[in-house]
Amino acid sequence: MSTLFEKIINREIPAESLYEDESCIVIKDVSPQAPFHALVIPKKPIPRIQKAANEDQPLLGHLLLTAAQVAEQEGLGEGFRIVINNGKEGGESVPHLHVHLLGGRQMNWPPG
Repeated sequence: MSTLFEKIINREIPAESLYEDESCIVIKDVSPQAPFHALVIPKKPIPRIQKAANEDQPLLGHLLLTAAQVAEQEGLGEGFRIVINNGKEGGESVPHLHVHLLGGRQMNWPPG
């Protein structure tokens, strides 16, 4: 069974795309938690960061560098936050690894 993100990657479900390459897609979050909220989603289906393998290291780095690139593209020069949820208690709602990119306001600490 395909996840929501696999359906978006396969163009079965529409999404507002901000960036795409051979490894990932960046879409706007449909339920934003900040003035700017995007998701960096790998095309390789990894259920969660805890399930990533050593062979995924280049892809994981690519996701973070892509998030920084999109942040710059979107004018988040004053700062942004990157979040990866893992598991139910970590706030994971879709079992497909993704990076949240949030910005456009002062982020508070501690989160959650």
